[in-house]
Amino acid sequence: MIAAMDISIRKAERSKLQDLNLDDLPFGHYFSDHMLEADYENGEWKNVEIKPYQPLLLNPSVAALHYGQAIFEGIKAYKDAEGNAFIFRPQDNYKRFNISAERMQMPQVPEELFMEGMRQLIALDKNWIPTRQDHSLYIRPFMFSSDEVIGVRPSDTYKFMIILSPTGPYYSAPMRIYVEEKYVRAAPGGVGYAKAAGNYGAAMYATAQAKKKGYDQVLWMDAFEHKYVQEIGTMNVFFIIGNTAITPDLNEGTILDGVTRQSAIQLLKEMGFKVEERHLSIDDIIEAYKAGLLYEVFGTGTAATISFIKELRYKDFVMKFDVENWKTAPTLKNWLTDIREGRREDKYGWMYQI
Repeated sequence: MIAAMDISIRKAERSKLQDLNLDDLPFGHYFSDHMLEADYENGEWKNVEIKPYQPLLLNPSVAALHYGQAIFEGIKAYKDAEGNAFIFRPQDNYKRFNISAERMQMPQVPEELFMEGMRQLIALDKNWIPTRQDHSLYIRPFMFSSDEVIGVRPSDTYKFMIILSPTGPYYSAPMRIYVEEKYVRAAPGGVGYAKAAGNYGAAMYATAQAKKKGYDQVLWMDAFEHKYVQEIGTMNVFFIIGNTAITPDLNEGTILDGVTRQSAIQLLKEMGFKVEERHLSIDDIIEAYKAGLLYEVFGTGTAATISFIKELRYKDFVMKFDVENWKTAPTLKNWLTDIREGRREDKYGWMYQI
C-alpha cells in the first residue's frame, strides 16, 4: 500500500504557466508543470514520484506498443468562487479504472496511490485550474504494460501515471452525428465497457469516414443487427422522448459506464423525468421524431460534459433539432456546472476537495 509520505516530490524550476493564456485553451494541447509516475515490479508498486512533466524513455520492445495493454481515465478539477479546488467524482473513476485493469489483465492500482497521488499532484499544480466558464483542469490517469519483451502474454511490469491538462470545451458547438451502419465499436464479451486505449484506436476509421461527410462523430449500433443504439464516440447518449429520458443500458458490457452519465440520470430524475436504461432501436427513434415526440438528443462525458446534438443522420434520413429552444439539456448542463463550481448545493457528495 502507498501512504502519503511515500510519494516523493521534485518540483519544476520554472512554471510554464506564465507563458500560457488560460483564457484560450483547445482541449488537451497543454500540460501542467508536473506529473505522477509509479512502477509495478515484483508484485508491488514502487518508485512513486511527482516530478516535472517530461518525455518518457522507452525501449522499442516495450509491451504496450505491441500488444495494447493500456488503459486510462478522464477526470476534471474545478475551482469555486473562493478559489478552492475540487475534483468531480474521482472515486467513481478510480473504481472504473480498476475494472478496466482487471479486464485487460493488469494489476490493481491501490486507492492510496490513485487518490492521494492525484490529490498531491493537483495541489501542486492548483494554479493550472482555469476559472473561465466551460474550462477545467483535465486529469488523465493511465497505465500501460512496460515489459521489454516481445511475447503475447500479460506483462510482469507496468507504469502508472497521471498528467494534467488545462482545457476548454471538447465540443464548442452543437454536433452533427452520423449513425454507423457497417463498422462496430464493441460486442458482448468484448472490452467495450473498459476504458482501454484500443477501443479508441479501433473507432478512428469509421469516425474519419463520417467526418468526410461533414459529421462530427458516429453513433455506434449493436454488433449483430445494427439496430440498437449504443454510444457516440467519446460520449454516452440520451434521447428525450415525450416525458421520458432514454439511454442505452449497460447489461451487455458494450458501452462505458460513464460518470457523467450516472450524474445525468440522477439529475434528470430530479427534473421530473422518467429515466429508462434499455435497448432503443433506431427505428423507434425515427418514429418518435416523425411523431414530433423526440425533443432532444445529447451526449454526456467527462471531456464532452453535456453536448447538444443538432442533427442525426441514419442512411438518407436526417433528423434536425432546434437546439436554441431546448430546455432539458441546457438545464442539465447548467446544474452540473453549478455543482462543480460551487454555485449549487452538492447534496450527492460528488465534489472531492483538494
